[in-house]
Amino acid sequence: MRLLGSLFFTVFLFFWTFFYSIFFVIACALLPFERRFALVRVWARVLLTALKWTCGLGYRIEGLQNLPPGNHIALWKHSSSWETIAMALVFPRQVWVLKRELIWIPVVGWGIRQVHAIAIDRKSGHSAVGQVIAQGKERLAEGDWIIIFPEGTRMPPGQTRRYGVSGALLAGETGRLLVPVAHDAGRFWPRRGLLKKRGTIRVVIGPPVSAAGRDPREVNQEVQAWIEATVARLETSAKTA
Repeated sequence: MRLLGSLFFTVFLFFWTFFYSIFFVIACALLPFERRFALVRVWARVLLTALKWTCGLGYRIEGLQNLPPGNHIALWKHSSSWETIAMALVFPRQVWVLKRELIWIPVVGWGIRQVHAIAIDRKSGHSAVGQVIAQGKERLAEGDWIIIFPEGTRMPPGQTRRYGVSGALLAGETGRLLVPVAHDAGRFWPRRGLLKKRGTIRVVIGPPVSAAGRDPREVNQEVQAWIEATVARLETSAKTA
């Protein structure tokens, strides 16, 4: 049953995303940008509902009280495809920093362009950081949250890499806060794997971190220490439950 449910969800994920993207692109021609994100939430909500029905995989949000008023910058742990869907439901209206290859996908990439995503070439180093800062300032001024995966790629459970500095630099230059987000989705929906485990993914939103007047590297270390320690705690809690 686990294999059958995972197969069904995977097929549904691709077909729903493809055909919804066609509808989304057409609808965006008629909607102002401020109203487009509501359609993104519909896409995400349908997928997470289907995931619950087919694979028995749900989620729980902790720490919503840590979301500060206004719009800021969220740094998410990246260990699964799950968070790329769920973040649309967890945070207010947002734009994503993502690899530019995603906007080249037929139909789906057209939809991504309609929500003003910041598409970067991850191999371009400093120019990619500059792009995040320049476009990030514009998106923040428009009232959007900025969502960043500071590891740049999905990491297996128990592993991490040096966090990218663009989020900390953007926060420091704009006076916005960094909001760290930890979760254990990688345990249930592995980064390379078809099978999904039944259970409840726990998402923990951490206390905001101020970057104003601070060394971005120091800020990054603080955020990474909290995220990775929280992920480790979630893993330990799941094993002893």
